[in-house]
Amino acid sequence: MEERKYGVYICQGCGIAEAVKIEGLEKVARKGGKIPHIKNHPILCSPEGLEFIKTDIAAEGINGLVICACSPRVKYEEFDFPGCLIERVNIRELVAWTQEPQAEETQLLAEDYVVMGCAKIKKADIPEGVPVEIERAILVIGGGVTGLTAALEAANLGQQVVLVEKEAELGGLGAGLFQQTPRKYPYQELEVPVVFNKIKEVLTNPKIKVLTKSEVVLIDGQPGLYDVTIKTDGKEDIYKIGAVILAAGAKPYDATKLGHLGYGKSDDVVTNWELEKIAADGKILRPSNGKPAQKVVFIQCAGSVDPDHLPYCSAFCCGTSLKQAKYVRTMNPDSLAYIIYKNMRTLGQNELFYKHAQNDPGILLTKGDVTGVEVADDGSLAVIAENTLLGDKIKLEADLVVLATGLVPATVEGPVLNLNYRQGPGLPDLELFQGFADSNFICFQYETRRTGVYAAGAVRQPMDMATAMEDAAGAALKAYQCLEHTAKGIAVHPRAWDQTFPDPFMQRCTACKRCTEECPFGAIEEDEKGTPFYKINRCRRCGTCMGACPERIVSFKDFSVDIIGSMIKAMDVPEEGTRIVAFVCENDAYPAIDAAALNRLKLHPAVRFISVRCLGSFNLVWIADALSRGIDGILIMGCKYGDDYQCHFAKGSELANYRMGKLQETLDRLALESERAQFMEVAINDFDKLPKLIDDFVVRVEEIGPNPYKEF
Repeated sequence: MEERKYGVYICQGCGIAEAVKIEGLEKVARKGGKIPHIKNHPILCSPEGLEFIKTDIAAEGINGLVICACSPRVKYEEFDFPGCLIERVNIRELVAWTQEPQAEETQLLAEDYVVMGCAKIKKADIPEGVPVEIERAILVIGGGVTGLTAALEAANLGQQVVLVEKEAELGGLGAGLFQQTPRKYPYQELEVPVVFNKIKEVLTNPKIKVLTKSEVVLIDGQPGLYDVTIKTDGKEDIYKIGAVILAAGAKPYDATKLGHLGYGKSDDVVTNWELEKIAADGKILRPSNGKPAQKVVFIQCAGSVDPDHLPYCSAFCCGTSLKQAKYVRTMNPDSLAYIIYKNMRTLGQNELFYKHAQNDPGILLTKGDVTGVEVADDGSLAVIAENTLLGDKIKLEADLVVLATGLVPATVEGPVLNLNYRQGPGLPDLELFQGFADSNFICFQYETRRTGVYAAGAVRQPMDMATAMEDAAGAALKAYQCLEHTAKGIAVHPRAWDQTFPDPFMQRCTACKRCTEECPFGAIEEDEKGTPFYKINRCRRCGTCMGACPERIVSFKDFSVDIIGSMIKAMDVPEEGTRIVAFVCENDAYPAIDAAALNRLKLHPAVRFISVRCLGSFNLVWIADALSRGIDGILIMGCKYGDDYQCHFAKGSELANYRMGKLQETLDRLALESERAQFMEVAINDFDKLPKLIDDFVVRVEEIGPNPYKEF
């Protein structure tokens, strides 16, 4: 560790000087923090304040800065001093904006945060990313509109691309369309499917190598350094790859399962995909006898939004049926098209296309639940529907019935990636959505739990072609970002700036396998003796391995069991009064606290908040440290978990809750009330609920009584 000369810089602005006594903070930094170089400034983030700090760096050799000011979530560019170790102490949001000004408890709270910051910086070191020589090629799996777009976008970014398609021709489902829904204003005219132009662009792009009739046999290694085995015409070759885009697409739902809608009972009951082939011949004819179809009934959600088939909406079907109704009307102006829908979903500008179809007197739309399709002896069809807009049961005669069948991901037929990961060859999927790749990130959908692997298009969720192309561009940009960050030795999403990496002290490793089992991203493998080792480019720096390790051997330069333990030990724990320490995840709970401060909500002065990367990094030894210090209660605050929520590191909150359950059993056995330690789910938008949640916990701890260790 480089020799450090520390300095404490205290800001007076944003109400800090009005809330606390600055001289008191200086005194405690000098005495408790043991840092002699202490200064304050009226507005530390101002040009004058920043120059004030830079002067000390140059003249005094200060290279370890404790910035006592606002939240570390803001002003991070201003308080970035290259070559210096920086610790941000949040006395604006956590003190000045949430506490009673000039109260004794407020002063003690601010002083604790200053001393904790001093303790932390003395145990930390400057993170340094380790540059890596990587392969710049991007593998795209799937030659449909998503894969073609992803390949072109990646090539436009200057990357080499290997495009793998299992079929003999490129294009996927999009190549089977007769026409495409409108993509430009006024959203009325059907278009030639864009996929055909994309095929030409891909085949003529010198940066894209196309492999048809091919499949990925194995993906081994880690981001930037993958060895990908691809089989083409029975021959296997290994390609050096840096990142992977999974664009394998989807396939139509099996219509033979829809016998109650007449499929398989009459040749004149077809799917939306089969109607595309019929329309390509220029006329809408009945398959049974070749006569023109005068009355065509479209049944929406044929098997979709149905717990017995597909529980989800397939997103493209409504627009497709409107398009196909236009086929019917254009090819035979005397014909009628009926569309029976559960819910008509035409998002964004597609609403204009919907209104255009409504204005056609030959296109009739009604809401209803189709209960069956009757096939008469003479081959005529009748569609039965109830719960219509008029509330009546209706019976529609039809020459042709079109079932708007949905999509299932291509991966339901088996792994496409074939990853060499201990967690298995595929991606974790959403059970509710039957095999679609689970990104786990609402805001970054193409991210997956396998670093360097990005899912895009209908393999991720059902979508239309326009959305799939946008998705492909996003995935290509994320794959490019992965290459850039991996080459620099820094993390990818969500800690995309992080230069640290786990540095385990392997001499104390007992090969218990907890780190390998709990790592959400498959970054830790085991050798033939069962000893864990990192494939560091897979790591997202969440610290789950640090929380999992019972030997506490995993650490980062600026985040470790010892660093957080030192902060706990630096706190002042008076003999009288309540003290609570709260460990909060940086992605949900800490931002919620900041939001509470922005809204000037009051937080209980007995609570000291310590930010951690993820609750998965929470190590139970911190509770032992806290209780042994005499701290009365421990809160673990992090994002909600479960099917309807997300953790930025996949399962951190879930792991923390599990560990807490084990801990509470131990506390009860030791006659230390388990209620002293509580796990609390806090979403980022729960800021308004935080004060009461925290107050209720403090009240409960006070009812239990002081920590008995205060006596020792």
